[in-house]
Amino acid sequence: MRLTFIGSGSAFTTDGNYHSNMLLESKRSGSKLLLDCGSDARRSLAERGLGHADIDAVYISHLHADHVGGLEWLGFRRKFDAACSRPKLYIGRPLVHDLWTHTLSGGMSSLQGEQARLDTFFDVEAIEDNGGFTWEDLYFRLVQTIHIMDGFYLAPSFGLLFEINSTRIFLTTDTQFAPEHLGKIYEQADIIFHDCETADAPSGVHAHYDKLKTLPDRYKRKMWLYHYQPGPLPDATSDGFKGFVEKGQAFDFNHK
Repeated sequence: MRLTFIGSGSAFTTDGNYHSNMLLESKRSGSKLLLDCGSDARRSLAERGLGHADIDAVYISHLHADHVGGLEWLGFRRKFDAACSRPKLYIGRPLVHDLWTHTLSGGMSSLQGEQARLDTFFDVEAIEDNGGFTWEDLYFRLVQTIHIMDGFYLAPSFGLLFEINSTRIFLTTDTQFAPEHLGKIYEQADIIFHDCETADAPSGVHAHYDKLKTLPDRYKRKMWLYHYQPGPLPDATSDGFKGFVEKGQAFDFNHK
């Protein structure tokens, strides 16, 4: 099993690093699961010689454009390619309605002779609270993260905890600095891919590097950092981290 960062940049990156979307590929079957599908997805995939027909399934963590902005492209391209079937869409149930109603329906609901729905384009598997999904015999548990407060409401956003050949992997997707919330997950994981803001002015909705480096060493030595802004990066290894993930960097796990 191989996990490749087809991009490792922030939502507004313009330096060619692309959004922080990831591709998980089974060496056994060749099946590919896209972890988030942001607006840059078609370009970041094309740079690797891949296109819509190569993506068998997609997981969506939350509804920001750097995570869902490529779904219109993927859905339309596969629908109108006779050689393709609907890709599987794994998504937390609290996100399903808003993904269609507030994000995709404006461009995708009207088809010639047909009123489309989300399941017109995707084979939707809505994941219940405290649940997960299985892909290629691997179980992925959704982990609620603290990303955005929508007024008095915590907007749904989910990281993933999964295991490949006894290696427990935690992917934050997007989260604020919240060790009191995620500490138990940090403890369980063998490797952590953590979003990391490097901007001079912290946004407050991502874990900033200056805060992450205050974590205990036992956490930092598990952490690869991604979702960073363009420009010079801190010396993460000197601060105890595994480092910053580069675009195209792949992680091979000893699993078919």
